[in-house]
Amino acid sequence: MLRIAVQSKGRLNEDTMALLAEAGIKVSSSKRTLLVQSSNFPVEILYLRDDDIPQSVASGVADVGIVGENEFVERAEDAEVVRPLGFSKCRLSLAIPKSVDYPGVHWFEGKKIATSYPGILRTFMESQGVCADIHVITGSVEIAPGIGLADAIFDIVSSGSTLVSNNLSEVEVVMKSEALLIANKQLTAEKRAILDELLFRIEAVKSAEDKKYVLMNVPTDKVEDIVAVLPGAKSPTVMPLAQEGWSSVHTVIDEKSFWEIISRLKELGAQGILVIPIEKMIL
Repeated sequence: MLRIAVQSKGRLNEDTMALLAEAGIKVSSSKRTLLVQSSNFPVEILYLRDDDIPQSVASGVADVGIVGENEFVERAEDAEVVRPLGFSKCRLSLAIPKSVDYPGVHWFEGKKIATSYPGILRTFMESQGVCADIHVITGSVEIAPGIGLADAIFDIVSSGSTLVSNNLSEVEVVMKSEALLIANKQLTAEKRAILDELLFRIEAVKSAEDKKYVLMNVPTDKVEDIVAVLPGAKSPTVMPLAQEGWSSVHTVIDEKSFWEIISRLKELGAQGILVIPIEKMIL
C-alpha cells in the first residue's frame, strides 16, 4: 500500500483528485476522513495542510505527496522530486502599493515585507544584495500594507485580482510554481513498484492533454503534402478508401496549433475532417 499525502482542500486538492480520477484511481470524496483507501488501486490518501506535506513525505509518514513547488522549496525538506505535474500554477511575487513609483529591487532596502515564505524571500534578497525586514505572518498577507503592518508583501499570485482589490502592484516575480509529485527517498521495492504503476498512469493522462485525434479524407495524390504539414507526426496512419483516388489519414495534433494546421489541410484538399478528444495516450 502506497500512502499519498494530498492537500485537504483548495484548488490543489481539486486538481489532484481530478488527476487521480483520470488515472482510474477511485477514492471516496468524504471530507471528514483523514485517511481514505482507494477501492481499486493499492494507495491510500492522507489529507493534510499543504505546508505539512513536505515534512510528512521526508519523514516517511507518507510515502509520496502532491504539493505546490512553493511549499516544497520553502520547507526545504529532504525528499525526492519525482515529476512536475503541470497544474495549480502560480508565482511568488513582491508587491507594493500602487501609489509608489517603483525604481527597482533596491527599493526594498530597509523596508518591512510581510510574507508566509520567509525562506524563499530571504534567499532572493540576499542574491540581490538587499537587506529588508522580513515580517512573517500567516493568513491574509495582502492586507498588511493597507493597515500599516508592512511596506510591501511577498505572496502567491495567480490571477492578480487579490492584489488589485488591495491597491497593490506586482513588481518582482521571484519564482514560478506548480504542483510537484514528491517521494520519500527510502521507499521499499514494493512501494516503488506501486509508484511506478501510478507514474505510468499519470504519464498516459498528461501525454493526452491538449491533444486531438484527427481523421480526414484526402486525395491520394496529396497524401505526401498532407503528411508534410502535420507537426511531429512520425508516421500518421494512411488507409485507402473505397472510392478510388482517395485515402484516409489519421494523426494526433496539439490543440495550440490546431486551427492553423486545419486551415492548411483544407487548402491541400482534405475533406470530412473529424476531430476527437484523447482521454489517455500511451507512448
